[in-house]
Amino acid sequence: MLEPLALLVCATLFGGMMLYSFGFAAFVFRTQPADVAGRMLRQAFPAYYLFVIVAAVAAAVVLAPFAVDQAAVLAAVAVSTVYARQVLMPQINAARDAQIAGEARAKRRFGLLHGGSVILQLVQLAALGWVIWSFA
Repeated sequence: MLEPLALLVCATLFGGMMLYSFGFAAFVFRTQPADVAGRMLRQAFPAYYLFVIVAAVAAAVVLAPFAVDQAAVLAAVAVSTVYARQVLMPQINAARDAQIAGEARAKRRFGLLHGGSVILQLVQLAALGWVIWSFA
């Protein structure tokens, strides 16, 4: 009974991450002026990251007794999301604020930090895909 529950949580997490990354964020930037879209996403990201953390931890706990490797991957997703939420996101926001204020080097810093967050997200999605695939 626990394995289907874990699979359901993993699939929900994977789907939620895909929808947020490729659906919601793109929709917001397509339908709102850039400054409004930026503020909306800045407000939404903490809740999104919290969703990822909670779902990844829940799935890891459920999987731990019978799928240690998959549980470890989910724990890594949770830990890396804590880093993204508590460290990377504030750095990205500060770099974006500095860029808007006209600091020349801030644009490059924002690009690097944002690019790093995108790569992290893609790695997390690939890891979740592997976890789901391993149960197929």
